[in-house]
Amino acid sequence: MIDIIAISGSLRAASTNSALLAALAANAPADCRVQIYDGLGRLPIFNPDDEGERTPPQAARLIEAVTRANSVIVSCPEYAHGVPGGMKNALDWLVSRDAAVGKPAMLVHASSRSLYARAALAEIMRTMSFAMYEDRALEIALLGKKPPEMEAILTANRPAMRDAVRGFVEFMRSQAASSS
Repeated sequence: MIDIIAISGSLRAASTNSALLAALAANAPADCRVQIYDGLGRLPIFNPDDEGERTPPQAARLIEAVTRANSVIVSCPEYAHGVPGGMKNALDWLVSRDAAVGKPAMLVHASSRSLYARAALAEIMRTMSFAMYEDRALEIALLGKKPPEMEAILTANRPAMRDAVRGFVEFMRSQAASSS
């Protein structure tokens, strides 16, 4: 079983990014278990003085979840041409840990308008040594859609979601084979 942790960079209750990740989890191949991380809004602001034995429990849970997972999928909005503070804060908690090193990661998108955040997030995650899967992007335009419209769009895109996760799994397997 392949364990994937999915992180939404949005804290909104009706987040299109969170909806995309939930649909991705529901439509993942049978050999994949996608767990949605829901603690982004409870993470304290990163402070290097609070690492090690002083790591707050909420941050320790994130670090453990990423460490345990075989890979990471992130869907993130764009705020003011950048990565939202909550998402960047989560990544900051992982920066000095081994959790990210060589960990396969994929970005998925719920809006075609988040080009600056996509580029920034990919750069941040590459810098942290995530192994970024960038061969095939999954973008399902949900921005501005009402829940019934989102449901219909996500239902119509089930094959695209399955294909994206399958491609990501193939990438993960090639990464594992090349590192052994």
